[in-house]
Amino acid sequence: MTRETASPLPASDRGVRIAVIFALVAERLSTYYEHGQWLTETQGASLSAQWLARSKRKLPLAERRQLSALSDELARRIAAPLSREAGLYAAHEMMESLDTNYHSEIGMTLMVECERLLDAAISAPPAADLPA
Repeated sequence: MTRETASPLPASDRGVRIAVIFALVAERLSTYYEHGQWLTETQGASLSAQWLARSKRKLPLAERRQLSALSDELARRIAAPLSREAGLYAAHEMMESLDTNYHSEIGMTLMVECERLLDAAISAPPAADLPA
């Protein structure tokens, strides 16, 4: 958990999606541990639109909703086994990790998990295509 000085690299489309999931997980955990409520899928999609707009990026609403749903899934998986104190610490580390100059093992580990989650969602067939 140290501050490093490095210039952020331009993000790929995939990298932007992973970062959105990560940021939404951090926000969901913070909201859950501080207020006892989970953000809705719509709230997550709106937050992601605001964040993307800051960097002059856009994603369609359907994709933002999908990323929001993925972040909800991961946030709840993270929160399930953690005490409130551990959850607050994890949420804090994730929020700090949104700063590219902040290095955190927890943040890096959860970023990899966000990447896995996105990759799994991309490779999975849409639910409508699954046999009944």
